[in-house]
Amino acid sequence: MAKLNRKPIQDSERIIEFDLVRATEAAALNASQWLGKGNKNAADQAACDAIRGMFDLIPCCGEVVIGEGIKDDAPGIFLGEQLGSWEPGTVPLDIAVDPVDGTTNISKGLPNVISVLAAGSAHDGLGKALKNLPSFYCEKLAYGPRVRNFMLKKGVEQVKLDAPIEENVLLIAKILNTAVHELTITILDRPRHEELVARIRKVGARLRMIGDGDVAGAIAPSLTDSGTDLYAGVGGTPEAVLAAAALRCLGGDIQVRMWPRDKTEKQTLVTNGFEEEMGNVYCAEDLARGNGIMFCATGISDSPLLPGVRFIGHTAVTHSISMRANTRTVRYIKAVHDLTTKTIRLRSTRAEQPL
Repeated sequence: MAKLNRKPIQDSERIIEFDLVRATEAAALNASQWLGKGNKNAADQAACDAIRGMFDLIPCCGEVVIGEGIKDDAPGIFLGEQLGSWEPGTVPLDIAVDPVDGTTNISKGLPNVISVLAAGSAHDGLGKALKNLPSFYCEKLAYGPRVRNFMLKKGVEQVKLDAPIEENVLLIAKILNTAVHELTITILDRPRHEELVARIRKVGARLRMIGDGDVAGAIAPSLTDSGTDLYAGVGGTPEAVLAAAALRCLGGDIQVRMWPRDKTEKQTLVTNGFEEEMGNVYCAEDLARGNGIMFCATGISDSPLLPGVRFIGHTAVTHSISMRANTRTVRYIKAVHDLTTKTIRLRSTRAEQPL
């Protein structure tokens, strides 16, 4: 029999992107059993176990460069952890992951909970595909493709993190050709945002306050029919990088600057050599570099980004989103899982487990 002359797959991300969706699907399914049960760490641990287990089957050399567990000592997938099969010749990946974005919400049975991860191929000479900022929190301003394209066309960065929020709101309303009172700004519902909220209300824009779900909130302005035009405020730094990866795929943008919580953290950043970087404003292309960026998420509970897991009879229904910066293709994936046959591979057991 003649030997087939098979060409090697050059664009391996096209295959891996669907494995990444399987990882967030498994995390969502495994964590959803803890929805509303008051144990956010158990939910996070279930999601982490499923993601690690799925990555054991993925042909890649993955290194976690942003891991959500480092922020609050919760169960997590940590900085520097290796994921994937690590077989010779497999694609190298930088990975950012938040197995449960919205741990407080999942413990209370509230909306806005997703499982999310981003990956970038680190073989294009740019160094790390995903930048790890060392602060726990950062200031954020995220907006959609129409706003970004307007600024690119003008050649001037007009919407600025440093500008007063009133100026940004009025400018975005003008760019979008929308009345200010019809503009919607999404902000995390936190005491630190009281002044920001008051100023937005005074200028006349509408507000959408969210209790959790920082990643989905920052992505929303770049999604059609999300009902959000701008995301603003202070939130988690790992979540900012995950959002930046998604925005690279969607054509939107985010502006980010480190926000030390107190004098102690600020001094630690200075001591560790980040004094100059603390004043830098990073955009999506600074945080998620190159065209090998991939992003995916699966809904755990309902959010503006995705519906949550539904259990209907002997089936579970999941909704996921998958996208790549290289093509800017966005896929919405609805999967129906037959629970009489469905299994999830867990790292803890090194085996397939029924739901």
